[in-house]
Amino acid sequence: MSRRAGADYCGGVIEVVGCPASGVADLPATQLSLLYDAALVISSRRLLSALDSLDPAPRAERRPWPTPLLPGLDDLLDSVGEPGDGSVVVLATGDPLLSGIGSTLLRRLGPERVRVHPAVSSLAVARARMGWPAETTSWVSVVGRPIGRVTPLLTPRARVLVLSSDETTPAQLSALLTDRGLGDTRVTVLGDLDTQTESRHDCTAAEFAYQAPRLNIVALQLPAVAAGHPGPFGGENALLGGAAGRPDDAFHTDGQLTKAEVRAIALARLRPAPGAVLWDLGAGSGSVALEWCLRHTSARAYAVERRADRVALIEHNAAEAGADLHVLATDIGSALVELVDLDRPDAIFLGAGVTEPVLKRCLAALRPGGRLVAHAVTLESEGVLVQAYRRIVAEGGSATLRRVAVESVEPLGEYLSLRPARAIVQLAIQQDGAP
Repeated sequence: MSRRAGADYCGGVIEVVGCPASGVADLPATQLSLLYDAALVISSRRLLSALDSLDPAPRAERRPWPTPLLPGLDDLLDSVGEPGDGSVVVLATGDPLLSGIGSTLLRRLGPERVRVHPAVSSLAVARARMGWPAETTSWVSVVGRPIGRVTPLLTPRARVLVLSSDETTPAQLSALLTDRGLGDTRVTVLGDLDTQTESRHDCTAAEFAYQAPRLNIVALQLPAVAAGHPGPFGGENALLGGAAGRPDDAFHTDGQLTKAEVRAIALARLRPAPGAVLWDLGAGSGSVALEWCLRHTSARAYAVERRADRVALIEHNAAEAGADLHVLATDIGSALVELVDLDRPDAIFLGAGVTEPVLKRCLAALRPGGRLVAHAVTLESEGVLVQAYRRIVAEGGSATLRRVAVESVEPLGEYLSLRPARAIVQLAIQQDGAP
């Protein structure tokens, strides 16, 4: 693993200044004074050039962000200098904590070394233009991310703001919505917000034919119902949002699938959360990992599946949903070695390959306070879960063991009958929260 960016940074507090869309000249006096007092200003080349419009121009040294940003961030931060060398200002746009550089610096350096001075965010301006209160509006960024990241927010009558990657994003969003039977979605492209070239274009997703500006936010007003449309994410499946227990036909599958009702129960015990990481071991079609990701746009998952045909199904499902889902085409034992070094989990779902050694390694890998859910359908794997439950309870740990059985109605001649599906035994373990 690479070292943490800025691990050797020894400078003082970095002032992160958000610049309004109207330009650096409209910065408040306190933020302008930070620029004039700075020894170093770090920003994009565009904003660094804009400093020349000030009279007088700040005399600070100017450094542009490295390209690509994250790989070059280590060297940039480590070269900033000692606390006595003068203050450092990072000039950003709008709210630096809205999917911006402020968030990155806080993660890398901590709040004691970063002070943020936000301007009005582009999302706030977009809500004002649309007349949408913050409490009734969701948002997602597709900057450098799959366009399908909007999927968890697609619910009946939802209002969604999408931070665009570039001028192609509005057309891609409209195509995705139309393909899923949501062509009636009202699409508003807001370009160059809060500048002299601000623009607005309104249409439906099905009607979209517009050359969008590069800097834009797309506002979506979802319909109440979706038109019938083939495919796992079409028709009413397109408006399921992040709800757990999606219909089984909402996934491409060869039949190896954790069924909807059982999946919903498992996810209730796994407890998806923003930014949390799941390991789905023996993923089959990837339905549990996918629903984990769909619950929160920032949730991440690793799906482990050794069969190549099922790996292809998982990747297909993830691509359609725009989920942050990584697939490891290997067996569970090999994956546990790789994943421990890669990204420790907040939760683990063990849907296959239940053995005592695997259970112990999974519990050792969990972060403090993490959860493990294991399912068994054979007598042998049930025995493993029973013994694990006994051991954990005897040691004072927190665990539940239950049998889950689902019966569905089907015709029996001229009558109706309930047909049981194969029951599963579920072991759910809650780790101690102490580090």
